[in-house]
Amino acid sequence: MKDKKIGFVGLGRMGGNMARCLKDKGYNVASVFDIQKSVADELAAEIGSTAYSALAEVTANSDIILTVVTNDKAMDAIFFGEDNLFTEAKGRVFINCATLSPDVHRKLEAAAEEVGAECMEACMASSIPQARNGELFLMIGGSEALFNANKPLLDDLSKALHYVGPAGKAAEVKALVNMVMNINTAALAEGLGIGDALGLDLKMLCDIFSQTGANSRVLETDSEDMLNRDHECYFSADHAAKDSGIAIALAESKGIKTPLAKATYDQYNKMIKLGLGELDKSGIAELTFPGRTLG
Repeated sequence: MKDKKIGFVGLGRMGGNMARCLKDKGYNVASVFDIQKSVADELAAEIGSTAYSALAEVTANSDIILTVVTNDKAMDAIFFGEDNLFTEAKGRVFINCATLSPDVHRKLEAAAEEVGAECMEACMASSIPQARNGELFLMIGGSEALFNANKPLLDDLSKALHYVGPAGKAAEVKALVNMVMNINTAALAEGLGIGDALGLDLKMLCDIFSQTGANSRVLETDSEDMLNRDHECYFSADHAAKDSGIAIALAESKGIKTPLAKATYDQYNKMIKLGLGELDKSGIAELTFPGRTLG
């Protein structure tokens, strides 16, 4: 697949590092685009690509286009706006990596078919270092034949790769992954906040958590940041709220009640309202520790 021209749309924390990863592995990253043109220009200069100012130009100069944008609204804009990726898109493959509402992926697959293109979702359960190093955890939705045809590229981006099912199904799984992760993060922040209020040794508490039923992946990744108030962003509070909202909507569509997910959603939305949406999700501890600015 390294003879294919690769395009990237959305060059933030994840997209930019995925482009660097593929370049390092010998792919022809021919086209890049970001809503902030300076970001695209800088990355293009770094990896020897071309930064385009129009989405249609990315399609014209790429065989496979990976999109990594923020939300449903942004996805709608890049595919259905006045300047869009579906322009003269016959024969192109779109791999959409953002966490979106499942129906958006279904809509995109149908629209791609109308213009002679193909779409699949490649939902990511990983962070910035994994994007840079080709160690993403990817969940794929869409045509299984399309997945198999593009598996070498997906393998080069990931250390774990799962074909989940038809369009929208990977997005459903991803929403549940992030819903549970967000609940775990909020619970850890509350547990550590209570421990702090009780005067407990918090490093000792984390060690005990790690050896009991309180253990979680979030304990490994976020506990030290919560204790040190280091909330450099790997996965933002804003995205946490968005993804929990997607999961809650899916649950409501099936008549399932989600009191824990809703409580977590409310906490992350509180961070957003306080102007803290760009902090890492670990910043939720600022709401739970006594004596902190927001506690």
